[in-house]
Amino acid sequence: MNEEHGTLGHLAYRRQAGRGPGILFLGGFNSDMTGSKAEYLAQWCAARGQAFLRFDYSGHGASGGRFAEGSIGQWAADAERVLLELTAGPQILIGSSMGGWISLLLARRHPERLAGLVGIAAAPDFTEDLMWAQFPPAVRQQIEREGQWLRPSEYGTPYPITRHLIEDGRRNLVLREPLPIPAPVRLLQGQADPDVPWQTALRLAAHISGEDVEVTLVKAGDHRLSKPAELALLGRTLGALLGALGGEDGG
Repeated sequence: MNEEHGTLGHLAYRRQAGRGPGILFLGGFNSDMTGSKAEYLAQWCAARGQAFLRFDYSGHGASGGRFAEGSIGQWAADAERVLLELTAGPQILIGSSMGGWISLLLARRHPERLAGLVGIAAAPDFTEDLMWAQFPPAVRQQIEREGQWLRPSEYGTPYPITRHLIEDGRRNLVLREPLPIPAPVRLLQGQADPDVPWQTALRLAAHISGEDVEVTLVKAGDHRLSKPAELALLGRTLGALLGALGGEDGG
């Protein structure tokens, strides 16, 4: 796999040359570009000669910056810079969890660069709807008083939820006003996801004003959707989308 490793300012990225439309992967909250879905997509695109780009947001993975200082607005700006400076032509945005929210912000800002959008357990507005709205009063008070709360994680060490993250998230909500996306949208969602309720995918699908929107529910799927059968579903979804767009159907 011929992959260029580079940096754009303090943002680390990996890029593979190939045919368009390009595939841009947007990772999740507190994750990095070496996860199983990103690796699968890198190999999938390399085998088909499809252009592919993945990167780490500020404070994530190999990129500079501090995670605790980050926010949805900052990470969306990172993604926007990568889109505009490291890719050419229309892109299929593949957003995992928080990356699904970031992809919607990019689609709203740069519809001319959007060939399609794939959400994997997409979590739009999660700082407000899945964090703040569900935090007990004591946690809310700690965040307001001390500026952060360390949230336990099933996937590693506790990570900070900051007042800045919550307040900035409110400035970037996408489910409170019309969300026109003329390009095709495909949403993959596990029904056994403990982090993002599967109804979120249906809510998002209903909220998007474009007509070419499809939701696939995986009954036993968790939040990561990274089991072999789930990665194969991602490949089939992307292949069919490319086929519909006039490219080769990778199947």
